[in-house]
Amino acid sequence: MGKYFGTDGFRGEVNEVLTSDHAYDIGRFLGWYFNEKRRANNMEGNARVVLGKDTRRSSYTLEYALIAGLASSGADAYMLHVTTTPSVAYITRIDGFDCGIMITASHNPFYDNGIKLLNGYGEKMEEGVIALIEDYLDGKFVWNGKLIKKVPFAKREQMGETVDYASGRNRYIAYLISLGVYSFRGKKVGLDCANGTTWNIAKSVFEALGATTYVINNKPDGFNVNLNAGSTHIEGLQKLVVENGLDVGFAYDGDADRCLCVDEKGNVVNGDHILYIYGKYLKEREKLLTNTVVTTVMSNLGLYKAFDKIGIEYVQTPVGDKYVHDYMAEHGNRLGGEQSGHIIFAKYATTGDGLLTSIKMMEVMIARKTPLSKLAEEVVMYPQVLKNVRVNDKKKAQDDQLVQSVVEDVKKLLGDDGRILVRESGTEPVVRVMVEAKTTEICERMAQMVVDAIVKQGYVI
Repeated sequence: MGKYFGTDGFRGEVNEVLTSDHAYDIGRFLGWYFNEKRRANNMEGNARVVLGKDTRRSSYTLEYALIAGLASSGADAYMLHVTTTPSVAYITRIDGFDCGIMITASHNPFYDNGIKLLNGYGEKMEEGVIALIEDYLDGKFVWNGKLIKKVPFAKREQMGETVDYASGRNRYIAYLISLGVYSFRGKKVGLDCANGTTWNIAKSVFEALGATTYVINNKPDGFNVNLNAGSTHIEGLQKLVVENGLDVGFAYDGDADRCLCVDEKGNVVNGDHILYIYGKYLKEREKLLTNTVVTTVMSNLGLYKAFDKIGIEYVQTPVGDKYVHDYMAEHGNRLGGEQSGHIIFAKYATTGDGLLTSIKMMEVMIARKTPLSKLAEEVVMYPQVLKNVRVNDKKKAQDDQLVQSVVEDVKKLLGDDGRILVRESGTEPVVRVMVEAKTTEICERMAQMVVDAIVKQGYVI
């Protein structure tokens, strides 16, 4: 992680942490950088960058600043307008853009926003490029041995242009529909759009596939994204499913790169359940390449015990779908993701895609003629307690000798019947203490032991 960019882009409160000046400078640098790369590779024409945004009011300000920076550095900016993060990744890849940009703070409240950068393959931008951007923002960017405070402006015919590219978003929608291998006719589906980027996409996709839809939180006003809605507040969808006798419900976050499900009984089916359900489905059809599912350190112990029973192997990466994708790409894995609902289906996408995830869950339900509750019941989740401790120095707090000693004591007490994970947040001044055990009471007690040690050492803000 860098000074500005965390595991999921440059994110923070608008005009406090992330400003229009930042966006303009990032646009200026990206336009210049990708034009330099094109010239080095003897490629003609301007660099081409495609942009999408979520429904926050501040997204427009950041979008205009990014476009101004890009065009003034000689790059052409293609606008997808309000759309999902995975749609930007898809269009970046298939239409040969040099770079993709998504303006979003994902599941955060409306007053936050962020800038996610994607490379030409639709993957999270390489760390080396991120490091150059951060140096430029700090006025210490060195290129060919020379300090460059401000990259040069494009002049005359070298100026970039802005292109309305709503057609790209429509082609992404068509792509999703093409992945529905079964008709959804006769299925009643609940959709919680979180007042985010799926507000005008999800219903269209599911109805095109034949489902009868019941949609909530699809009226964004610039301030209500994720507000008591979506994958972080799934109780509304649970109520919708139960009261209307629906077959299933799907909840997305603000930029739709994650999805959580609700079964027909109103129970939450999280990312770990999804990995198990689809991993088993692939294995049964002999399509689970490497016989391995990629998870993160936050996946539940119950998932691993369920995998053990059916002979599926698994690996753990650090938290962040970027790390999951990188491991999958390196080792040729077909399926990976996070408990939070970032699921990567490597055959179809380079990033987590909430709409794709929901289509794939429908596929398994229909192919197996089995309700979601039955598919998920083989994963018995261990109680889990997560405590977030705001600290003045994440690294020092986590590495403190006393804190580490207490963590080791907890590991011994839990043995094979639980686990503890202490890690730094990628986006906040927070140390996260997670414990899984046979009972919630044990989880609470063990987690509090570590929290108390952090407090005792004086790290708490």
